[in-house]
This record gives sequence, C-alpha cells and structure tokens, in this order.
Amino acid sequence: MIKRTLFFGNPAYLSTKNEQLVVNFPEEGKKEATIPIEDLGYIVLEDPQITITNGLIRKLVQNKTAIITCDQQHMPCSLLQPLVGHSEQTERMRHQLNASVPLKKSLWQQTVQSKIDNQANHLILREKNALKLKRWAKEVKSGDTQNYEAIAAAYYFQTLFVEVEGFSRNQKGVPPNNLLNYGYAILRAVTARALVSSGLLPSVGIYHRNKYNAFCLADDIMEPYRPYVDAIVYEMVEAGGHISELSTSLKSQLLTIPAMDVNIDGKWSPLMNAMSRTTNSLYDCFLGSGRKILNPEFQKKWSPSL
Repeated sequence: MIKRTLFFGNPAYLSTKNEQLVVNFPEEGKKEATIPIEDLGYIVLEDPQITITNGLIRKLVQNKTAIITCDQQHMPCSLLQPLVGHSEQTERMRHQLNASVPLKKSLWQQTVQSKIDNQANHLILREKNALKLKRWAKEVKSGDTQNYEAIAAAYYFQTLFVEVEGFSRNQKGVPPNNLLNYGYAILRAVTARALVSSGLLPSVGIYHRNKYNAFCLADDIMEPYRPYVDAIVYEMVEAGGHISELSTSLKSQLLTIPAMDVNIDGKWSPLMNAMSRTTNSLYDCFLGSGRKILNPEFQKKWSPSL
C-alpha cells in the first residue's frame, strides 16, 4: 500500500478523532478536513504556527508515520520516529552492532557500485556520456578504498547540470542545489523510517562514522536512491521555471519522492516500499543469512514528466 505524504505550509491545528487526522484552519471559511491515519506515511510540518496534539502524535508514531519538522529556511531539520520499530528490535540491533569489518566493507562496496551504476543510467536517460561511470562502477573495491564514490559524484553532477552556469554540488551553492538539498532530506527521512521499521539503528553506519550524525546508516543506505531525486530536480530545471526559491509548488513535486516508481529485484514498486526491501536485505546480511544488499536499478521506464 502506498502511504500518503502530507505537507502543512500554513497555520493549522492538528488533532485526532476516530482514528482520523483532523485538520482545522484559523482562517475563516476553511472547512475542517479529515484523513485516515492508517493511510499516512509522512507528515511535513513547515509553518511555525502549526499546533499538534499529543494524542495525534501518539497515533502517528504507532502507525509508523514519520513526522518531519522544518527550520526557518523551510528545510527539513528533524524526524520523529518510534522508540520501538520492530518486535525483534534488540536482537536485530545486536546483529547490526556485531557486524564484522569485512562485511561492512563489502556492503559499502555494493552500495557504491549500485549508486554509480544508477548515476550512469540516469546520464544515459538524459543522452549524456556515462562511459566513465560505467567503468568506475566495475572497479570499486571492498570498502571503496580508491574513493570512487566521490570521484564519480563530481563527474556525474558536472555532466548532469553542465548547462547550469556556475553549478557544482554544494549545499550552499547556486540552484538547483536548494532543490537537491530538500529532496535528499526527504529521501533521508524515508530511509530512516525504513531502517527503524526493520529494527536497525539509523545512527550506526557501515561507512559513515561522524559522532555528530544521528543518521549515519541512513546516509549510507540512501546513496543508490539519490539519482531518483536528481531525476526529479533535473526535470524541474529543464521546465525552465523559477527555482531560486523553494515555492510550495516545487516542494509539492519533491514530496512525491516516497511514491515514485522504482525497479528493485526485477519488480516495480513505490520508492518507500523498495526502501523497506533494501533495509530488510541489509538486516539479512547482518544476520548472516544473506551477503547481498538489495538496491534499486535506475531504468528508463520512470519519467517524472509523465
């Protein structure tokens, strides 16, 4: 089942009644709205004048609905997740924490290979040269000791947005960096939600190890999915609209990320469902019942303009 993503960019009062999310607006003439809580996967709270009841928060968390709040720059800055995401959480976390260094190096190798290959397929979709990326994907070694992940990323973005004057991938760089930042923040929330639902710790990574980062594993696992965000942003740039400011319309397009169709293990499914398959396969690797992490395969069928 595809879970809905709700975005609240104006003042509102959010409460619950009869397993429904109830939305009331302070503006006169706006009618009360209700949405079944079981249908919700993500809620993005942007306006500082949004009030949400504790009863609603409890029901959303029990439904494993990710609650995302935004900062003064309207960028996602926090994620509320349940303390217990899986019935076997303690055992699963123990397997994760006991993972050997060779296993983690192998998992990172697979992750980088998949990411670079998906970047190459995206460039091919845009009729751009991807020969270097295809070659680098095959040359990635255990642990990516040659740092092909960073080398490929630099080439990929330079090639993808070659028409954008002064562009380089930088969080504080020129547009469409602002769109990429927002899209990646949503993707990170999708990944963290899936990891918690699989009973894993999002903060303990297989490669990323920053002690100030609470989402190291999410940052690892989301890598092969980044080209899907890039594809949406590329279409937005090609459309020729005003992208220097994150308008409600632009955010609405980026908030479709969880429901995007992706191909994984030969089957098409919404990205949020595919991410759950990826995180479950990751646990199988930690458990020892598998050695391969299941990642998406970027293919031409998907088109954000359709």
